[in-house]
Amino acid sequence: MAGAPSLITFPVRRGERQLVGPARPTPYVFKMLSDIDDQDVLRFYRSGIFFYRSNASKAALDPVKVIKSAIAEALVHFYPLAGRLRELQPTRKLVVECTGEGVVFVEADADVRMDDLGDSLAPPVPCYDKLLCEPESPTAFVVDRPLIYVQVTRLRCGGFIFGFQICHCMADGMGIVQFLTALTECARGVPGAPIVRPVWERELLTASWPPEITHDHQEYAPLPNPGKDMVTPSDVFAHHAFFFGPSEIDAIRSQAPPTLRSTASRFDLVGAFMWRCRTAALGFDPDDAVRLHIFVNARVRNRSRRTVPTGYYGNAFAFAAASAPAGELCRRPLGYALQLLVEAKARASQEGYVQSVASFNAAHRRPPFPKARTYLISDVTQAGLLAVDFGWGRPLYGGPATTMLATFHQEGRNEAGEAGILVPIRLPTLAMERLKQQLRKELLAYVAIKTADKIDSNLVTGPNLAKL
Repeated sequence: MAGAPSLITFPVRRGERQLVGPARPTPYVFKMLSDIDDQDVLRFYRSGIFFYRSNASKAALDPVKVIKSAIAEALVHFYPLAGRLRELQPTRKLVVECTGEGVVFVEADADVRMDDLGDSLAPPVPCYDKLLCEPESPTAFVVDRPLIYVQVTRLRCGGFIFGFQICHCMADGMGIVQFLTALTECARGVPGAPIVRPVWERELLTASWPPEITHDHQEYAPLPNPGKDMVTPSDVFAHHAFFFGPSEIDAIRSQAPPTLRSTASRFDLVGAFMWRCRTAALGFDPDDAVRLHIFVNARVRNRSRRTVPTGYYGNAFAFAAASAPAGELCRRPLGYALQLLVEAKARASQEGYVQSVASFNAAHRRPPFPKARTYLISDVTQAGLLAVDFGWGRPLYGGPATTMLATFHQEGRNEAGEAGILVPIRLPTLAMERLKQQLRKELLAYVAIKTADKIDSNLVTGPNLAKL
């Protein structure tokens, strides 16, 4: 599965935009967002896209009508998502006015079959700009406009594509999957849907006054010389999805320090490995500070003073940050990068850390999020994206439609059907070529060290490394 995205194009005929509101009356209230929700860095629309094959048992059903009806039912329970954000002045604090106006819905038809798209879908998916309602952008104006955009596109084969965009201020990755799960339960007619009832309670992650900042938050501090970066918006970008199966992960784990070899997760190992390789490929000066940002879920024990309740669909995460001089990061063994990553996650996992983040954001009036020389990663392999089933079965692909600011570690399989981690990357074209070479060089070196120069020929020429 590792490789460049498919270049296939196809025509898509869109219908008129419609507003779909809750199926029944909902409360008209104003609800305050938390101080995690309304950060400037989250003021954009997060996209997702799901590809479904035809299902003979559903031949009499139109997925457009099924999903449109399910949206109306789900919005009865998630009624703030049918409202509009308002910005309070002079603080720029966001509140949602629960107007019940609804979300944007578009039905469409594409002149393509699922088999034409191949079995190796990865961000950016083919024709994503025709399968999503709104242009993709890492920034957007989110006030006074719909909070969700949905497009359902029928395919010639009877399959369909479900594309959506949701204002990130309203939900994080876990919250988005919770809403999508509720949507699919409504579509399938599950009794009592949604099984997990949505919980608002944004006050849990709203700062008290005066704000109580109990931890250091270097994740929001700009690096020295922020204008000095090797990635700019004017670059010509290339995309590539790197696959890490058991053999690659085993090779990377063999280079971890003994103290971390058995405890480091797959995400930790691949994240540290990619940070080093990406840094080398971009060719920073040795003294340039480079940074790694990691999404850390606050729904687990000790990261929040008060337990985040089941059903909470707002943003409940913190950014863990690690930094190092580029030359030192690339010169020292993998264990150095891995140790920095693990220590950063441990700092962000301390009790009350996420409340401290909320206080920091409130005290500094939502400071800008530094992006220069920064690699931002998130683990969605356990998010349940491939379990989003409207009744037609599991999706062939489910996940981000594009690669933008963050790099997501996703569930994936290679051409041999082997399960592993898919890491879609976007870089300037020349840097991408250097990254491919760097990954292959590093992995082959790890295998050589591990096996005392007896490299397994299958690993070298097999479906994984052969396409790096």
